[in-house]
Amino acid sequence: MAYLLLVFTVLFWVGNSVLARAIHLEFPPVTLAFSRWSLALLIVLPFLIPRLRREWPVIRAHWPIILLLAILGIACFNTLVYTGLQTTLATNATLLHSVIPVMILIICRVFLKQAVSLRQWVGVSISLVGVLVLLTQARLDALLQLQFNRGDLWVFAAVVDWALYSVLLRYKPVELSAFTFFGITVLIGVLALLAPMLLELSQGRLPEFTLRTGATVLYMAIFPSILSYLCWNRGVAELGAPVAGLFIHLMPLFGLLLSVLLLGEQVQAFHFAGIALIFAGIYLAVVTETLRSIKTTESPCKS
Repeated sequence: MAYLLLVFTVLFWVGNSVLARAIHLEFPPVTLAFSRWSLALLIVLPFLIPRLRREWPVIRAHWPIILLLAILGIACFNTLVYTGLQTTLATNATLLHSVIPVMILIICRVFLKQAVSLRQWVGVSISLVGVLVLLTQARLDALLQLQFNRGDLWVFAAVVDWALYSVLLRYKPVELSAFTFFGITVLIGVLALLAPMLLELSQGRLPEFTLRTGATVLYMAIFPSILSYLCWNRGVAELGAPVAGLFIHLMPLFGLLLSVLLLGEQVQAFHFAGIALIFAGIYLAVVTETLRSIKTTESPCKS
């Protein structure tokens, strides 16, 4: 069941990136993130309030890690993605998400002191070369001058953010129910986004409320917000961050298809080169080692 939940998670995420790109001229990024999460909070609030009262002692006892996870997973991740989608294509955003499993591996090594084999490091290097191909659009002059697309860099920051969130989920208090954890992190995330959203509006960056943008925000509130987060957290809890991260490999496939069908974006040669390098590196760095470890012992990064 966890595997199916992770497939749906990735599919909903791809729709989120494609639709965010589609309305990037009508909705500024921070306001979009705030609107999405505020609507999601309103939807879950009637079910959340009694749970908060019942589980408040657990929340109070573990507030530092809950606060950190709320900032990383709710306030920062999608805001960074939406900011990047102001100046980059949805195709690039979904392809860059493919490096999340590698970032999870690096974080596990640095923070959890998990042993990493030579094969894994080679895979990490190949995958990062693939990311560089995407960031520079395979142009040598851009590489030499470090002229990266600003939007791609924002999305890559979101990738690092989500990898850190996924690894830190292992420290989520086990006494806290999944729904209550999700609800309290959304509440904290909305409060954290309020001031940046007001600052964005004060700069004259006002959203356009139409049937199209309203339907998009509603989709984001239900599918990539409520359903995806609950599914992802459940998948990480059951399978561990490295194994759950493998499902993110589906994002480029879903993303390329939806971007071409819905946005009319053109697939170029550097997209194929980048994704080939990323997949090759991920296979070496994560897939082979994960499959081997599953046969012998439980993953060290399992939540």
